[in-house]
Amino acid sequence: MQVDYSARLQKLYSLFGFDRASVDVIVLITAQNLEYLCGVSFHMSERPLLAFYRPGKDPVWVIPILDMPKIEAKAPYPITFFPYTDAEGVEVALKRAVDAMRLFGNKIGVEGLKMRYWESQLLRRYAHPTDISSLENWLSKLRLHKDAAAIEATRKAVQIAEQALETVLSEVRPGMTERQIARKLSMTMSDLGGAEDAFSTMVLSGAKSGEPHGNTGNDLIQEGELLLFDFGTKVDGYCSDITRTFVVGQPREELAKMYAAVLAANEAGRKASAPGVPAQEVDRITRKVIEDAGYGQYFIHRTGHGLGMDVHEEPQIKEGNATLLEPGMLFTIEPGVYLPGVGGVRIEDNVLITESGAETLTTFPRELRSIGS
Repeated sequence: MQVDYSARLQKLYSLFGFDRASVDVIVLITAQNLEYLCGVSFHMSERPLLAFYRPGKDPVWVIPILDMPKIEAKAPYPITFFPYTDAEGVEVALKRAVDAMRLFGNKIGVEGLKMRYWESQLLRRYAHPTDISSLENWLSKLRLHKDAAAIEATRKAVQIAEQALETVLSEVRPGMTERQIARKLSMTMSDLGGAEDAFSTMVLSGAKSGEPHGNTGNDLIQEGELLLFDFGTKVDGYCSDITRTFVVGQPREELAKMYAAVLAANEAGRKASAPGVPAQEVDRITRKVIEDAGYGQYFIHRTGHGLGMDVHEEPQIKEGNATLLEPGMLFTIEPGVYLPGVGGVRIEDNVLITESGAETLTTFPRELRSIGS
């Protein structure tokens, strides 16, 4: 699907109060926002890339000359480039950009959670702004509502991830390591068309499945234990993020009971998601199911997070977030229970708010499944 990058550019300009003179110019540096605005992926390195956006002027980019072939002929709207070589360094190009955009003494808005000390000092030294302020709260709204192209890309990312999981599950056997399985899953997603893993593929077995952010290692898969997969891929810059938990062989009664509580909570959270519902209300409804089952103290994270070009973005589905859910918002519902020394269960789905309710993009079965035989 063709992306309307000019519309995305105007969305950037409309969000940040230029008409109220809150800032004069926005400086972007992160791969996700730049890819959203121009369709080309970059990565942050020791060579700074600073993209200046100001209404009424073509954007100005200070860019390593190594990255010019990526964007020069593919820019979706006019951009003035000031490339620099390693021998020249960024400073001369930045001075030229400051002059071209008349930046001297302006109020500059930046990505407060992402901008490094190095970039901020460059701006202070060569643009001499009257103020540098964080626009993080505003920038989080830029990609909050997914357009049709973003939704289509996410659907494809979900489909690839689910197909890959089904393929790999047929190969899981006791005695394999977590790392072997994770590697197979990543390779299969790539073979099916995933551009790259959305994040480091996580496969956790036994008691380690009780670590929400555990590290995949060389632990052996064993009969009677839980096996948790948390993984996703990217398509056109957009992530899928899926968690499913299985049992190798037959589940013990305690594990089956825990699983049933998480499954019920997942279903309740997805059912509660709809336009006009506060994000925190979805968290409360989901959490109550687990609390009523007696596992409340073992549900130790938020119910979900926004999903898009970043695997974690707005909206946060958690207590304290009164943001009303609106069509186009995309997020996870991922309740979990983690018993120390026993293991954990998490069931994570990707949910899109629509005009009439919510659509669960993930379709992989959620019932407790025995694998490895």
